[in-house]
This record gives sequence, structure tokens and C-alpha cells, in this order.
Amino acid sequence: MAYSQGFSPHPKVSWVGAAPTGVASEAEYVEVSVVERVDPEALKLALDQALPPGIDVVDIVQAHGGNLTERIDASEWRIELDGVEPAELAEAVSVFLSQERVEVERLTKDGKRIIDVRPAVVSALVEPRSSDAGHDEAGLSQPCGILMTVVRQVTPTVRPDDVLNALRVVAGLVPPVPARATRMAQGRLDDEGRLVDPLQQDRES
Repeated sequence: MAYSQGFSPHPKVSWVGAAPTGVASEAEYVEVSVVERVDPEALKLALDQALPPGIDVVDIVQAHGGNLTERIDASEWRIELDGVEPAELAEAVSVFLSQERVEVERLTKDGKRIIDVRPAVVSALVEPRSSDAGHDEAGLSQPCGILMTVVRQVTPTVRPDDVLNALRVVAGLVPPVPARATRMAQGRLDDEGRLVDPLQQDRES
């Protein structure tokens, strides 16, 4: 592994668009600089053995130029809202998408900040909960709205909880229990609003 220069050298590891605190993720990306060419599969195995349970290396590719940061400008999120009927969630989403601006308040270390959530949300769809989603029969009998949304990575960052606050603002939607948010994918938006695999050009080189 390559290290920086100076009095306090540190590994050259760079996380790209790291997920906010309190959410799960199936799609995090990291750039690791090395001092010599290594076999990607061997590196994947070594990292998997060193990382704690629950953190898995899905794939490793050799970079062929270009900045990974420039290939990621949006994320797809899955937000599960237990106790919320899908129809109720769909109605709230419809109202949200019809707005030009939806401002929410976020408490930061510098005080309260107003954020316009609407421009960052590229798409938002409500999906039914499948029977193989890891819930028991009792859990499946309870309503659960699942929101799949693609959100641009803008400044300030629009997080899943900001999207939920926006639904509360426009439609009064308040889940009875905390929602579960998982980042499912990251990438660059194409002309049709779909996410492009940020490692695609490296795989094809």
C-alpha cells in the first residue's frame, strides 16, 4: 500500500461519497493506492480476511485513469417505513414530486439550516414488500411502505432523513417507528436518469 509523504505518513485510501451516519449500505466505493501492481482477486481476499464481519469486499478493479469521484453523482436508496401503508406513502410521494421546492430544517453544529430537498430527488417510487425480504409471518402482516429513490449528491448533501422530512412537510407523513435506509447503488446519472456503474470503464479497459 502506498503512503503519503511528510512527518506523519498515512495510507493513501480515499472513500468516495461515504454514506451518512445511521444508514446501511450495499454500495460503498474506496480508492486504494499501491506501490506495485497486485492481483485484484488476491487483494480482495486479503481485505476480506482483515475486515470485520458484515463488511464485505464485493469487487476490485484496477484503475485505468480518471477520477472515481467524477463518476459518482447520485445514489439509489431503499427506505423501509414500517407501519406505513404503501398507498399512503405513494400519495405522499406524488405530492412531493409535484412540488418545485420542498424546504426542510436540519440541525447542524453551526445551528439550524434550511435545505431545499426537491431538486436533488431524481426519482421516487413505492415498491411492495416481497415475502423473501427477511421478515417473519408476523412482520409481513404489518403494513410497510418501501420507497426507492435516486438522489443527486449535491451540496449540502440531501440524506434519506431529509427526504422523509420532506414527505412530512408536504403530506404530513410521519412513520410510527424509525425508518430503515439502505444505499443500494451509486453512480453517474445518464441522460435517462439511470445510474451508470462507476467502475464500468475500468472493467472494459
